[in-house]
Amino acid sequence: MISVTVSILSFIYTFLIFIVFFSKKRLENKENKIYSYMLIASMIGISLDGISGILYLLNINVDSFLYLFLTKFIILFYVVWDLLMLSYIIIISYQNKSQKLNSILKINKILTIILSTLILILPIKIMKENGSAYPNGISIILMYIITVILVIAVVGILIKNFRNLKNKKYLPLFIYLLFGILMLIIQNVTGIILITSVDVFITFLMYFTIENPDLKMIEQLNIARDQAEKANHAKSDFLSSMSHEIRTPLNAIVGFSQALTEEDLPPQAKDEVKDIMMASETLLEIVNGILDISKIEANKLEIVNTEYNFNSILEELVSLTKARLGEKPLEFKYRFDPSIPPYLYGDKVRIKQIILNLLTNAVKYTKEGWISFEVNAIQKDGICRLIISVEDSGIGIKPESIDKLFTKFERLDIEKNNTIEGTGLGLAITKKLLDLMGGQVVVQSVYGQGSKFTVAIDQRIVTNPTTVVESTQVAIENIDLSTKKILVVDDNKINLKVAARLLSDYHCQIETLESGIECIDQIKAGNTYDLILMDDMMPKLSGVETFHQLQQIPGFSIPTIALTANAISGMKEKYLQEGFHDYLAKPIDKKDLYRVLVKFLVQK
Repeated sequence: MISVTVSILSFIYTFLIFIVFFSKKRLENKENKIYSYMLIASMIGISLDGISGILYLLNINVDSFLYLFLTKFIILFYVVWDLLMLSYIIIISYQNKSQKLNSILKINKILTIILSTLILILPIKIMKENGSAYPNGISIILMYIITVILVIAVVGILIKNFRNLKNKKYLPLFIYLLFGILMLIIQNVTGIILITSVDVFITFLMYFTIENPDLKMIEQLNIARDQAEKANHAKSDFLSSMSHEIRTPLNAIVGFSQALTEEDLPPQAKDEVKDIMMASETLLEIVNGILDISKIEANKLEIVNTEYNFNSILEELVSLTKARLGEKPLEFKYRFDPSIPPYLYGDKVRIKQIILNLLTNAVKYTKEGWISFEVNAIQKDGICRLIISVEDSGIGIKPESIDKLFTKFERLDIEKNNTIEGTGLGLAITKKLLDLMGGQVVVQSVYGQGSKFTVAIDQRIVTNPTTVVESTQVAIENIDLSTKKILVVDDNKINLKVAARLLSDYHCQIETLESGIECIDQIKAGNTYDLILMDDMMPKLSGVETFHQLQQIPGFSIPTIALTANAISGMKEKYLQEGFHDYLAKPIDKKDLYRVLVKFLVQK
C-alpha cells in the first residue's frame, strides 16, 4: 500500500513538471534533450509502477501476462533511465570537449538500444516467497550487471572531474546515490520497493539544475536590449549632431570675440567682449561634459596614452585658473614637486581634464580666501605616482553629501548655489576617468570652511622621449605669412568669415569655397595652395570624402587640416587615421590655429 501511495504522489509532481517543461520554450541543447527523454521515461515508468502496484493490491495473478508485461517494462525503465543519467553526467562533465562528447554519446546511444532490446527479449519470471513476489530471471541479472557497470563508470567520471564537482548540476547525482543507499536499506528491512519513485524524484530535482531558462523572458530581454541599444545609438547620433549644431554658432561667437579683443575698443566694450568669451567657454564646457558622460555610459570612452610634457600641462593649468579667477578676491597658491619627471606616458588630455575639473570647482565654490594647487610625486620602478591636491577655503560640503559628489547631474546645496553655472557633470566625469586610468580620489571637507580633493594616479616615466613632445602652452608671436596661400572649405558662410578673420592677422592670402566639389575642381584646374582647412560635415560630399578624392589626384601633396565642429572625444584620432595632417576643432582656438600655421607654414 505504501509503495502505491508513493507512486501516485510521484506521478502527480512528475506530471506537473512534465507540463511545465514541455509547455515552455527551452534551449535546444544536449542537456535539455537528454532531460526531456528522462522526463518522458519517468512519466511512463511511474505510471507502469503505479498500475503494477494496484494490480498487486487487487490480487491479480502475478503470473499473468499483464503483470509480467508491466514488470518487464518497469525493468526496461530502470535500465533506460540509468543510461540516460549516464549520458547526462557525460554531457555536464565534457561539455567543453564537443568532439569527445559526441563520440561518447554515440557509443552510449548504441549501448542503450542493444541493452534495451536484450531486456525485452530475455526471459523473466516472478518468484513467490514468504507471501511476497519479486521478479527474477536473466533480464534481472542483466539489469544488475548494467547497474554495477554504470555506477563504476559514473564514479570514474566523477574522479576524473573532481575539480568541477562544485557545479550544482552534480547535486541530483549525489542525492541519487544517497537515496539509493537508503532505498536498499528500506527494501531489505521492509520489503517495500521504491526504485521507480527514487528515479522519478531525482528527475524532478534535475529540473531545477538544468540549463532551462524562461526563453520567453529571454526574448523579451533581448528585445528590450536591442531597443536600448538603438536608443543609445540614437542618443549618440543626437549628441553628435547637437555638438556640431552648437559648436557652429559658437565658432562665430568665439572667433569674432577673439578678433574684437585685439581691436581698439572702449574699456567697457572690451569688458563686454571678455564676458561674451567667458559665457561661450562655459557653454562649451557644458556641451563637452554631456558628450563625455554619454560616451562613458556607452563604454566608448578610450584612454589614449602618449608621451607628454607634464610641466607644460601644469603651466597651462595655472594660466587657465588665473584667467577663471577674474575679479574674484582670491589668492591662488601653487607648488609643484621639482622631482617630477619632465616627460611622462599617459593620457595627457584626460590628466589635464581631471585637474581642470577640480580647479574649476574650487573657483566656482570659493567666494573669498584662497585656492591651493599642489602636485607631489612618488617614484618607484619606472612609475611616477602623481599626488595632486586642490584645496580651497570655500563653502565646503556637508558630510552626508560627500557620497553624492560623483553622481552625474548632482548639485549640492542647490538653493544656496543656484547662481553658480554648471550641470553637475564635472566630478562624475572625473571619477569615471580615474576609474578608467586606475586612479583614486579622496575628499576632505568641513562644511562652511572649505574642501580638499586629493587625486593619486600612476604614470610611466619616460627617460628618453622617442617623439617630439609638443608644449601645450603656445606663445603667439607675430608671423608674416603674406607669401602663403590658404584655402578654407566650409559650407557655412559665417564659419568662412570667422576663419578668414582669424587668418587675416597673419597677412596670408585667403580663398574660401563652400563645398568639397568646388575644392576638387579648383585642385584639378591646377590651383595650388600652401594649406587647406577642410570642414567635414558638408552636404553631397563630406570633408573626409573630399580629401580622399583629392589624394587620388596625381601630384596632390597639400597639407590638409580637418576643421570641424565634430569634436567628440576620439575624433582627432579618427581624422588622423583618415590621413588628415592635423585637426582643428570648432570653435577655433587661436593658439591651436597658430600652432598649426607654425607647424606647416613656418617650420618647413
